[in-house]
Amino acid sequence: MKLTKQVAVDLMAAMKNQDKGKLDALRALKTAFILAKSETGAAEISDEDELKIVQKLIKQRRDSAAEYSANNRQDLADKENGEADVLSMYLPKQLTPEELETAIRAIVDEVQATSMKDMGKVMGIASKKLAGTADGKSISDVVKKILA
Repeated sequence: MKLTKQVAVDLMAAMKNQDKGKLDALRALKTAFILAKSETGAAEISDEDELKIVQKLIKQRRDSAAEYSANNRQDLADKENGEADVLSMYLPKQLTPEELETAIRAIVDEVQATSMKDMGKVMGIASKKLAGTADGKSISDVVKKILA
């Protein structure tokens, strides 16, 4: 089942169960999907774009939660973290740090990267191959560690 359809089904279930936290997160996700469709003019958005949207929304929620925590607003931080957790259910299984490092080492060997000058090549391939299974910051950190 496509992610947009799964979100619609889960949204209906959250409405029936009156689960406010889940409902807010799913409404935001559905809205983001609708905006992406209208921007491209396509009838459907690709699976890859769906994952990017979910990752973007999770990152926004986590950043907001950190900001709220820094300003002693734990109630709002908890709400944002809860929504991020709901959205995380729509991502594929995330790679462990060890799995991520192994995958990136294989990519480094594949492109024969030897120094930080080759970081762009490695990041381009790694970002495509690992889309949805690891966030960009984690990928970047591991690539820097390996190429340094």
